[in-house]
Amino acid sequence: MRFSGKTAIISAAASGICRATALRFAAEGGRVACLDVSDAVHDTVAQIRSNGGRATGHVLDVTDRAALAATLAQAEAEHGPTDVLVNGVGRSSVGKGGGEFCDSDPDDWAEVLDVSLFSTMMASRIIVPGMRARGYGRVVNIASVAFLMPTPKFCDYAAAKAGVVGFTRVLAIETAKYGVTVNAVSPGPIETPATAKHPPETRARVEATIPMGHYGKPEDVGAAILFLASDDAKFITAQNIVVGGGRGIV
Repeated sequence: MRFSGKTAIISAAASGICRATALRFAAEGGRVACLDVSDAVHDTVAQIRSNGGRATGHVLDVTDRAALAATLAQAEAEHGPTDVLVNGVGRSSVGKGGGEFCDSDPDDWAEVLDVSLFSTMMASRIIVPGMRARGYGRVVNIASVAFLMPTPKFCDYAAAKAGVVGFTRVLAIETAKYGVTVNAVSPGPIETPATAKHPPETRARVEATIPMGHYGKPEDVGAAILFLASDDAKFITAQNIVVGGGRGIV
């Protein structure tokens, strides 16, 4: 019950890594505001409540600044001041048929950067001042091994996630003296709805790059996120933890 009496806001909580994170945070006693662009976020909330936890679901596009500000204000009105902020939204343009950089569309870059980097900055800009004023807060931003292990056709996504880590480090240094820690987690290949679409040949190629030989589980990443969000990690800030079975070694 590490999070008894504490409130978390977790984006991208409808599925995958952030759903696993929300479920475990609630199981350890926390109150959770679950955000996602998908109505499936309410399924996450329903599971939390069925297990006796406290959660609310909020459907929005996090790139809509006004909607984001209103949703975060609503979450704090319902649950109290935010102790933990998990920024988990990310998207590449590969699903839209994006190709290598020289064939790519600048409008796609803008969308990927807006979703994967700017939304993290905006949510932090709204929530972190309150943490700083109260002298306590934990921010965990989800990056990716995509910026550590270059992959063709992921130029925009790699740039965005590298930006997340750079942003994390600077914000951490600026807020350290106020009792706020800011860290990043970079997942490697994880079993999610997105990776479930990988054809067998892609999966085999990816697994060959993982020293442990297999994809991870969302719960593996969630465990790292919750560690960084807990008081067990109170003297850790400005770090990026790679959760990738050995993939992404630097």
